[in-house]
Amino acid sequence: MSKDIRESRAQGLETEHWPTEVRYISAAKRLEIDFDDGTRFSYPAELLRVESPSAEVQGHGPGQKVVLAGRRHVGIMEIEPVGNYALRLKFDDLHETGIYSWQYLYRLGLEQEQIWADYLAELERRGLSREPSRP
Repeated sequence: MSKDIRESRAQGLETEHWPTEVRYISAAKRLEIDFDDGTRFSYPAELLRVESPSAEVQGHGPGQKVVLAGRRHVGIMEIEPVGNYALRLKFDDLHETGIYSWQYLYRLGLEQEQIWADYLAELERRGLSREPSRP
């Protein structure tokens, strides 16, 4: 077992499913991750941005999540490994504070359809749009 994995487990960051390959398809603005159980997820950059695990989006406690509008065309500029347990995604809207653990990405992949439907419903409820606002 590598030192990074031991440290991740010691910090309570144990991961059940590990990535075997990570790809970003820039033309489609999609991050694809293959996991060691044979599961492959394809995440739109927009979904990753609006579901960022950062405090800016999730808040600092229950019920504080921010609904981000206008991110339809957001892309990922850089993907940076964080230890052996996560990725930091740098978006072209300059957001870069979210740390996406493998555990979080796996759950997001599994629940993507429902999370996306809930996001679209919340935008509609608030009268917001996925399209960026014009100056």
